[in-house]
Order: sequence, then structure tokens, then C-alpha cells
Amino acid sequence: MATVLTGGTVVTAAECYRADVRMEQGRITQIGESVAEDGDQQVDAAGCYLFPGGIDPHTHFDLPVGGTTTADDFASGTAAAAAGGTTTVLDFATQHKGETLQQALANWQRKAAGHCYVDYGFHLAISDWNAAIQAEMTAVIEQGVSSFKLYMAYKNVLQVDDGVLLAAMRTARQHGALICLHCENGDVIAALVQEAVARGQTGPEYHALTRPALLEGEAVNRAVCLARLAQAPLYVVHVSCAEALRVLQEAQERGWPVYGETCPQYLLLDEACYQKPDFEAAKYVMSPPLRPAANQVFLWQGLADGNLLTTASDHCSFNFKQQKELGRSSFQCIPNGAPGVENRFGLLYTYGVAAGKLSLNQFVAVTSTNAAKLFGLYPAKGTLAVGSDADIVVWDPAEKRVITARDQVQRVDYNAYEGFMQTGNARAVFLRGRQIAANGRLLDAAPAGRYLKRSRFASNRMS
Repeated sequence: MATVLTGGTVVTAAECYRADVRMEQGRITQIGESVAEDGDQQVDAAGCYLFPGGIDPHTHFDLPVGGTTTADDFASGTAAAAAGGTTTVLDFATQHKGETLQQALANWQRKAAGHCYVDYGFHLAISDWNAAIQAEMTAVIEQGVSSFKLYMAYKNVLQVDDGVLLAAMRTARQHGALICLHCENGDVIAALVQEAVARGQTGPEYHALTRPALLEGEAVNRAVCLARLAQAPLYVVHVSCAEALRVLQEAQERGWPVYGETCPQYLLLDEACYQKPDFEAAKYVMSPPLRPAANQVFLWQGLADGNLLTTASDHCSFNFKQQKELGRSSFQCIPNGAPGVENRFGLLYTYGVAAGKLSLNQFVAVTSTNAAKLFGLYPAKGTLAVGSDADIVVWDPAEKRVITARDQVQRVDYNAYEGFMQTGNARAVFLRGRQIAANGRLLDAAPAGRYLKRSRFASNRMS
């Protein structure tokens, strides 16, 4: 028996039209008028948009950081994703010092397997580099991990030097992989932190003051130069400021394969959050930090113009109590990160589409399609087409709700967007043709998400 969504408006990155959608055996089998057959289950989607399931290309579930571990594991994190309209996540399998890439991947496979409510894949985050690790990249790519993350920040923990970046980019280019970079100048940040602490400036606000936008822009510029030298594609994660965006724009104008990602926190929150009293500012300690509000205009325009191709949550949740509070004595000890996987999709619709900053097609592109193309999932994921996975969000644009931690699914004791109004609601969320969530609540009793083996990077997918 098939399921048919009737009366809705199909929206892809390229089209918008009224049609029914028939789903059978996990895939979309027909799109058109009156496609239901005798015995099919029909779901009324009149007045709703039918969007491809969201793809969040940047999450951190069950990640150990500085003596603690993120509040959300794969079960709670993917349950929250499903509730908010996201049906695929790409998490970062992080290599710890002394580990091989295979060991890192196996660690994250154990964390995720049997616990995910949505489909999932991995980037591999490299922190320890040598000739054996470089050679091992090829084997990992063959296992469906076609992207690698490296850090230009977090000195003495995750940061690698420019020589490593160049070698990794060259290897990625040779074997069809994409390098994802966290771009901040970790050496200078470490010096600024040391100076601030020596002056007794240890409150949460100094996290932002010691990580200025100038150092993000400098790092993006350096990364682009290295990518050009390596003749390799580059994906810059969580772009937060105009300084970084301008570098990407200039590279793209020259025809270079450089891609950018931003996040709702940089589109909607700003440095005023660091002035909150009673240590509340610690909730917003993340890297890069929140920027002056003037940057938001540039970031929204970057999404509309295609200079920023994707939006991600960078979900890295720590409870305010007992976890963020580890840094009461110094901002150095505040775990970096904030929750967001549950709200990304709704926030982009509300403050993008409903606010007139993005068209419906642009919304689909930046929340789903572009990530699917960049990371080797398209056309199974990221679009509504015959033969694609039946990952569909039935979005009711008429509903409104207030975002609050009290009602959230993600397992963390605050919400970074507390009190924000959301326009629209995920009335129903389907994963491979089976409804897994309704009206912000998970329906599945057991996780049924599958591991996604991704194809190699191909720049022609983005044309």
C-alpha cells in the first residue's frame, strides 16, 4: 500500500507547483494530479507546502569536549532533528590524538548505529596528521565518507598547521573528497586569550572579544590561497561575518570552487547576547562567536545570492547547569557550542521566506538541496522527484508558535532562540515514506535512521 499526499504545493530548489505525491517502498513513485490508487492511504496536504526533508550538514552529537560530553547524543539529537523537519544529518566523526581514521569512524558508527531517528552520515574530523593518516584518507572515502574537516583554531587541541592543510587538500583533490574548514586564526586567538586572562578579563564576553571577526576573515583568505595552490575545492563552515563572506565572494567571482555555510545563530543572534547578566552569556559561547548585528544583512544577502550555499545548525549542545557553568571562573573553560538542530528549518522559513529575504526555492536550496549536492547525496536526498527517497516535510505556513525550551525535544536545558516566533509548522515529517514526526513531536518509538554511504565530490553537481 502506498501513501499519497494530496492537495499540497511541491517546492524544490527550481520549481513550485500544485501536485499530489505518491510514496511507496521508501521512494517517491509518482508526482502529478490524482495519482492515488485504490487502497492507498491518502494524507490531506491542502494549503501546505511539500518540502524535501531538511539536511543539516553540521552537527556534533555525543562529542566529548574538555572533560564533559554534549547534552545530546544521537538518539536525542536526531529525534529533535525529525521534530523540526530535518530528515538527514551529517555529524563529525572526530579523530582523537593517536587514533587512526578507521578507529575514529568506528567510534562514531558505534555511537550512532541503532540510535538515529533520521538518516545520517559522517564527515571525518582530522586532528592528528602523519603519512599513514594521509594514506588512510583513500580507504575512508571508499567507505562513503567523502568529506574531511580540519581546524585552523583550538591551538594545541584540534588545530593543524598550514602544511597539513595543504597536504590534506591535495589528497582530497586526488581522490574526490571535499575539505571542510573551521577558519579562525588559532595562534593569534591563543595570544589574545592569554593577554585577556593576564588582565583578569575572564567573563564570557571575553570569549568573543578574543576571537574578532578580522581573524576569521584572515583565516578564510589563507584557506582560499591554500586551496588554490592545491587546486582543490573548499567548504568553509559556519561563516559568521562580512569579513569572511567577502573573501568567499571574491573567490567565487574568479570561478574558484569555494563554498560557504552559515548558521541561524549568525543570522539571528548578535554580540548583545554577551551582555546578559548572571552568567547567561555563557549560553552563547560558541566559535566563531556571535558578531555585531550589522553582519546579518550581509549573511542573508549571501544566502540569497548563492555565495553561501548551505545553512547548518552546528548543533553542539551543553546544559547551562553543570556544563556551561564549568567556566564560571574563566571563559576558557566554558564548553563551546549551542543547540539548534530542532529549530534550523523553522527559523530559516520564518526569518527567510516569511520575512521576504529568501524565495521558497532558495529556502529549499539552502536547507536541503545544496547540501545534498555538495556531500554526495543528490538526487536520492535533497529534492522531490520520482525515484528520490520519500523524505518530505508537510509544512503548514498558516500556523504560528513561540519557540521555548519547555516544549523542545532536544535534550538540553535552554534554547538559544527562546521567545522567538516561528511562522509555519512541520505538520508531518516523512522519512523514506514513513511518517516519523507530527506537529513538533516524534512519532517513532524506535530509531530507524540509516547510515548513508556518500558518493565522491564532483563540482559539476553544483551547476
